[in-house]
Amino acid sequence: MNKKKFSELRYDLLSKNWVVIATGRARRPNSFKEKRKKEKVSKSSCPFCKIETQESPTIIFSNGKKVASLNNKWTTVSIPNKYPAFIPGHSLNKRKEGNLYQIIDAVGYHEVVVTRDHEKSIASLPLSRVEELINVFQERFLDLKKKKFVKYISIFHNHGEKAGASIIHPHSQIITTPLIDTDLEEALVNSKKYYKAHKKCFYCLMNKWEKKFKKRIVFENKSFLAVCPFASKSAFQVIISPKKHSAYFEKISKEEKKDLAQSLKAVLSKLYKGLNDPHYNFYIHTAPTDNKDYSYYHWHWIIMPKTSVLAGFELGAGMEISTIEPEKAAEYLRKQ
Repeated sequence: MNKKKFSELRYDLLSKNWVVIATGRARRPNSFKEKRKKEKVSKSSCPFCKIETQESPTIIFSNGKKVASLNNKWTTVSIPNKYPAFIPGHSLNKRKEGNLYQIIDAVGYHEVVVTRDHEKSIASLPLSRVEELINVFQERFLDLKKKKFVKYISIFHNHGEKAGASIIHPHSQIITTPLIDTDLEEALVNSKKYYKAHKKCFYCLMNKWEKKFKKRIVFENKSFLAVCPFASKSAFQVIISPKKHSAYFEKISKEEKKDLAQSLKAVLSKLYKGLNDPHYNFYIHTAPTDNKDYSYYHWHWIIMPKTSVLAGFELGAGMEISTIEPEKAAEYLRKQ
């Protein structure tokens, strides 16, 4: 008789994928703490500490207020990326290579949202600065969605080299695309199917269950719930979703922005303390901007700490492995 504890395969209702919760080789929560020396880069060689040398800002905030021009009191700015993945254009220039391949120009906008302090990550910022960051995200989203060939707007943040941050100075990015990526497209299709079948939103039901179950909740306030999802794709993954059903991030109210800032800071602070400032990515999933009806969808933030490296099984089978149960990860983070 095999006395070893079975790992679990858990089904993600929205992605329709299975993930492996490897309880058979589970690790203790504090074993995920990063053991690294923080790389120091002097302010003198940091391009974001010399913001006046960058592209002209599209929006400037100073101590919570939007200002018209750049001065030495700026606290958060959004600037066009000097090396953009997408650039504005008048045509998608659709074309083919032979009878197999399709090409369009990567038309869009690519901006970098920079916070003033060279060394303070979001977890270390005052709450007012995190709220300011959310304000910049929303205002740029509302402006960019009016542009031509903008079908989807991606907002994301890379923290640490393992997460793809090439510049240490904390910054987020906003990219618009003329198409919807396959990951979101799949989530939209499955959300619509679930809504049609059950007459209810999956995320609303998930939030209701998590509040009853309690074991996977990391943080909660009036407007938002942060949980380690049932089928976590990686150790310490956290999803922050609004309690009120909405498909559109850009429609959040002033009160909700305060609560979102509190939720984001709280979760990132818990990860900072509990995992010794891990490398991570966070990104938003929200409805596209093409004016179609996405009322069945529920927008949310996804935070993915880099606690492991994708290996052959994950890449080949397309099935992620997490070496800690989401319930234990949430319990550990709650205590931080």
